[in-house]
Amino acid sequence: MTGKRSNPTPMGLYDKPSQARITGVELVAIALSVIWVLGAGWFFVTLPQPEAPAEPDSLRFLMTLLVVFLPVAMIWVGATAARSSRVMREESARLQAAIDAIRHAYVAQAQGNTPQTEATVAKKLEEIAEAQRKTETALATFTSSRDREVLRPSQPAPEAPEEDQGDLPLGTPAEELSPPLSRATFVRALNFPDTAEDEEGFAALRRALKDRDASLLIQASQDILTLLSQDGIYMDDLRPDLCKPEIWRRFAQGERGRVVAKIGGIHDRSSLALSAGRMKEDPIFRDTAHHFLRRFDRMFQDFEATATDAEITALSETRTARAFMLLGRVAGSFD
Repeated sequence: MTGKRSNPTPMGLYDKPSQARITGVELVAIALSVIWVLGAGWFFVTLPQPEAPAEPDSLRFLMTLLVVFLPVAMIWVGATAARSSRVMREESARLQAAIDAIRHAYVAQAQGNTPQTEATVAKKLEEIAEAQRKTETALATFTSSRDREVLRPSQPAPEAPEEDQGDLPLGTPAEELSPPLSRATFVRALNFPDTAEDEEGFAALRRALKDRDASLLIQASQDILTLLSQDGIYMDDLRPDLCKPEIWRRFAQGERGRVVAKIGGIHDRSSLALSAGRMKEDPIFRDTAHHFLRRFDRMFQDFEATATDAEITALSETRTARAFMLLGRVAGSFD
């Protein structure tokens, strides 16, 4: 980008309107007026005069004035109208130029047209990409490791009782071999690990990924959180309003409206505006967001049926739930 404006404005459009001056219209009006007055004067001077009446003829005098000066008045009415039309065109051009300048300035500010802003945005995107690569690498490392690697050397892996090792038919899915996923572990996995050293968070995430339904929601949540981070929207920065578990239960039972809308208690204007803009303009973001909203809605309907109020409150404080509050408000899921 260069320092020149992409849509230069014609010179003089932002200048103060010039003072009244004689233009071509006035010159033509003056010329026509002089010609008419001279012509009318010559006509009445050369016209044969009748015998002078005993009394002055006021009607004849009035008609003479009208014949001489009425066309002159009409000429100047037309000249004034033409001048007013020219002034209105100039003012309209100035107004349009001002609107264009404001629009270009807003677009330039929004897109970061200055070199300094571009450098800042590029640096920020590089930092986000680097952090994402580190997180994905750590996640892949912890996910691919076995359970026995998490246990400390002083804690040998417990051996399963022989009576629990029953015969299983061939082709049994792997998820049926693992114990059911607890709600506490599931909630912890939806919040994702805080750091690369968060072994508890990675352990919960690894166990949740072995559950088919939970893994689908976690993958959808990770996808939308990654897209939101591209706009600098992070769930830790959001501070939603506290929402009672009863309202979450009413939402799970299909109720919508003013009361349920309290779930979308996100008031960060920049995050709402950026998310709404991406939802309208970016089809990939829109499809990913709707897929995530559907997954969370289905999950919560099953979760609410057996969860306690404390577990629902804990779920609402996870990063995944905050993303649902933000996108649900933008998409109108609570209306």
